[in-house]
Amino acid sequence: MSNDDIALKDLPYKNKGDLTNGPIGRHLVRLTIPMIWGLFAIISVQLADTYFISLLGTTELAGISFTFPVTMVMTHLLFGLNVSISSVVSRLIGEKKMADSKRVTLHALMLALGFSTVIAIIAFFTLEPLFTLLGADALTMPIVMDYMPIWLIAFVVFSIPVNGNSAIRANGDTVTPAIIMVTIAAINCILDPIFIFGFGPIAAMGVKGAAVATLCAYIIGFFGGIYALTILKKLLPERLHMDEFKDSLRRLVVIAIPAGLANIIMPLTNAIIVALVAKFGTEAVAAYGVVSRVEALAFLAIIALGVGMAPIIGQNWGAKNYSRVHDTIRMAINFNFIWSFAVAIILGIFALPIAGIFSDDPIVIYYAKLFFWIVPFSYAFGNLVFGWSSSFNAIGQPKRSLVMIFVKAFVLTIPAVFIGSHFYGIIGIFVGLAIVNVGSGIFFHLLSWKHCLECEKEPTKQASS
Repeated sequence: MSNDDIALKDLPYKNKGDLTNGPIGRHLVRLTIPMIWGLFAIISVQLADTYFISLLGTTELAGISFTFPVTMVMTHLLFGLNVSISSVVSRLIGEKKMADSKRVTLHALMLALGFSTVIAIIAFFTLEPLFTLLGADALTMPIVMDYMPIWLIAFVVFSIPVNGNSAIRANGDTVTPAIIMVTIAAINCILDPIFIFGFGPIAAMGVKGAAVATLCAYIIGFFGGIYALTILKKLLPERLHMDEFKDSLRRLVVIAIPAGLANIIMPLTNAIIVALVAKFGTEAVAAYGVVSRVEALAFLAIIALGVGMAPIIGQNWGAKNYSRVHDTIRMAINFNFIWSFAVAIILGIFALPIAGIFSDDPIVIYYAKLFFWIVPFSYAFGNLVFGWSSSFNAIGQPKRSLVMIFVKAFVLTIPAVFIGSHFYGIIGIFVGLAIVNVGSGIFFHLLSWKHCLECEKEPTKQASS
């Protein structure tokens, strides 16, 4: 038995971190449920900010809504590396190359810290022209400028725990990352009202206070992530291995670049939609900000499933257990339809009270209600694109993922919302989104499943795909 075999055998996680054996359904449940809590924690940071800022007024809510597309684009750029880490590390584990997986993890964290710093610096010097382009006016721009500079620092700090968590998940453990993210969310929720409205000797900071709360929470997450990687899980090597940094970079970048591009396409599309919605007034922007946060929460289980199944797919692809890869995808698709239609029904029935949680403005509530009555019933189909994208990233075929996301966003969604807006206003935008979800979901599902069946018949060809 080789050293790498012993290392794999001794992984300190349930089922030894080996996802190439055992019931797939049990693995999916074990890896997905903690991810639901972890992702809920990430989303709850934004939901908490949205809720507490909404108490300041509609103008403040609109101002913070302008930041959502930008923060999402930056975060999703970072998630490109996150996807790459999960794919590369899980496949190395499947190949029983544990020493290489630790070295790649360390170099990925170094790359994440440097990359996030560069992106944050560029963003800082382009904030005003960027948000002017998005439609921020004299009322909302000061709110944006209060929030974003501090959030950019938090973004750099966040790069370590979020990418470290990806490496931990690739080793078969989703509980530890979930604990880290829940801790971050809890701290943010506690500090939000304190810094926004003031408490005791702490003066009220308004919107800026939300950014300060997030920064404090991410700093705690930073140290928690480092502790988990080095002391708790021992997933980092004892030396830097800079002589092999080029090899790590090659492995990571080949997936990180297309995955990063795919990840930012939808937030960029969302930014364009926000700019389009802004033509209908501050209330419309505020409403879209609300439904975007609720929508993210509604997608929680689907995103968690996509993240949870990635290490299963990656490890089995590395071990050449192709039938287990396809079985995993089938189970994920079945769950997607059940969950998505259930969410659509709930949002449709409770549209008014949900919208009322975030605003008492009747116009904001009206626009939010329209969205919940139109778009959610297309989620089951639109989520198929996300599921297949996650699958292709996990097996090291990110270009397929990029093409699907690009076509859905730029070729279909943007023209559809512009046409819908021109003829039917806000309702036209929402209908356009729903039509694209249904059409693109069905088309790409059929195309991807055909490719999946070809993989089963001739798996040896996939190395060149």
